[in-house]
Parts: sequence; C-alpha cells; structure tokens
Amino acid sequence: MKTLPAFKNKKLFELAFTHRSYLNESKDHKESNERLEFLGDSVISFIVSGYLYKTYPHFTEGTLTNLRSLMVNTKTLGKLANSLSFGTLLKLSKGEEESQGRKNQTLLANCFEAFVGALFLDQGIETTTSFLSKNLLYGVKKLLEKKTFKDPKSLLQELVQAKKQSAPAYKVLEEKGPAHSKFFTIGVYVENTLWGTGKGRSKQEAEEQAAQEALDAISHF
Repeated sequence: MKTLPAFKNKKLFELAFTHRSYLNESKDHKESNERLEFLGDSVISFIVSGYLYKTYPHFTEGTLTNLRSLMVNTKTLGKLANSLSFGTLLKLSKGEEESQGRKNQTLLANCFEAFVGALFLDQGIETTTSFLSKNLLYGVKKLLEKKTFKDPKSLLQELVQAKKQSAPAYKVLEEKGPAHSKFFTIGVYVENTLWGTGKGRSKQEAEEQAAQEALDAISHF
C-alpha cells in the first residue's frame, strides 16, 4: 500500500472514506463523504486543467477538454483509488460490503474525489497538487505515448463511421482579418447536416472546436 499524506485533522481523513450507506448502521457517524466528493471533483478538475494548459500550449480547447475528461473519468479515478488500496479503508454498510462495494469502480472513484477534497481542506492546494502530480498527472504522458488519447475530430469520425454515415466534412463559414491574423468560423457537416461550429485563429483550431460542439450535442441525446 502506497503511503498517503498524513492528515492534521484525522476526522477529515475518516470522513473521506465514509460511504453514505454506513450512516444507517453507525450511531457515531452523522455525515458521509458526499460533500467532500463534490469539493474534490472541482479541485481535481482545477489542478488537471492548469497542468494541461501549461504543459501543452499547442493543444486547442477541444483537445484539452477531451484529454482532461480521460484523466478525471470514473475509470481512471477508480483504478487509481484501487492502486492506493482505498477499498480497504472504506466504511460501508453490510449490504454494500456483500455486493463487493470495496471493488466497485464508481464507489472508488467517488472516494478518491472525497479524499482529494479532504486533503485540500486539511493541507491546501500545494500539497494536493503534489499528491496528484505523483498519482495522476504523470499518466498524461502515458496516454499520449500509447496513442490511447484521441482528439475531437478523430472521436467524431469514429462515431459517425460506427453509425455508417458519411465522413464529417468541414467547411469555412466565415473568414475575417488580415492575412497574418486570420480568424476562422468553421462548420462540421454530416450528410449535409450541420452538426457543430467552431472558431479559432487557425482552421485546425476551429475544426476541433466544431467537432467538440458536435460531440457535446450528441452526448445530450
């Protein structure tokens, strides 16, 4: 088991591992880790976003957004929590225990977020950033090296191909500014239907934003 940061406030540490199901069986616990989970989710997103922004200045907003989503999704955080043996620390009801709650990926991911929220309250942003650097941020390079990360245009093309539709077509809708400082508005079309629009200082940036808008729209259906 990896060594976790030592907490000043032991109650915060304990709270981070208290699942709401445990409250029904314990008179001593009045609060679950859900509020810490809410806080930790935002803290993780903030730190990961800052790291990606500084480390990859050539990536567009759409690319950064998709890369961040891979870093903070349930699968990634659940695996990380498991590697840190968070499952053994969880306080669960007998029912959750019997249903293999300690191995539940969603439950573990939520616990990881709660732990980060607790760590932030206990020791501040620097210690929390250090913890995430050692346990989460290093994974960005692995994603890029293994080519498991895909930009918005690639993701949209795969989705469209899976539906057996024509490949996305990108068209310049508007072009402004002098030759040395162009600003493009581009639309992405699938079978002559506009799926999304994007803007940027380059066609590539505008195309990625258009693809991202299309992906976001699809995810809401």
